[in-house]
Amino acid sequence: MKSTQTEKGIDTSQGAERKRAQAVLTEKTAVVSERNDVDALSSRGYGKVENARLKLSAHETLFLLDRGLLDVKKRKVKKNLGFQEVLQHFRASNENIWVKYLIYRDLRSRGYVVRDGFGLGIDFRLYERGVYGKDVAEYIICGIQEGKPVPMSELINAVKHAQSSKKKLVLAVLNRRGEVVYYSLSQLTMK
Repeated sequence: MKSTQTEKGIDTSQGAERKRAQAVLTEKTAVVSERNDVDALSSRGYGKVENARLKLSAHETLFLLDRGLLDVKKRKVKKNLGFQEVLQHFRASNENIWVKYLIYRDLRSRGYVVRDGFGLGIDFRLYERGVYGKDVAEYIICGIQEGKPVPMSELINAVKHAQSSKKKLVLAVLNRRGEVVYYSLSQLTMK
């Protein structure tokens, strides 16, 4: 049987059902060890490969689990965990995981490749469709929740970082209805 990679699944064989990648939950990540799954997921912009294993962030794990592309288990436990169980597990170490997940899910569902940011209030790097692996990210995303105060210094630092790295800064605001609204930010200079 010929094996092919599809957008909906990790690896499928003709006449067979979609195969889900298997991951083991750690405190802040989920780890995929199967080589074929590591290759398939990392080539599509998921996780970080370390020692031939793929470490998925909390929001990537939730996204893949929600899409039916991943089964998640705890060490030494054979039962697959459900979405709510995994969410509660990650919420213990990151109270903002739900906001990050909703923003990540929205961007991925729009066809973008979304990678983790690099601190300084930057949550994600955003790659245009078809650009991942060929070019650097053009956008950086700062996620916030409507009604939750954000220090102005944090936004100023994010704008400065975007300018110094020659990237466009986008503010992703999660509103009270769970929808994500995007705003472009830049520095205004008066001359």
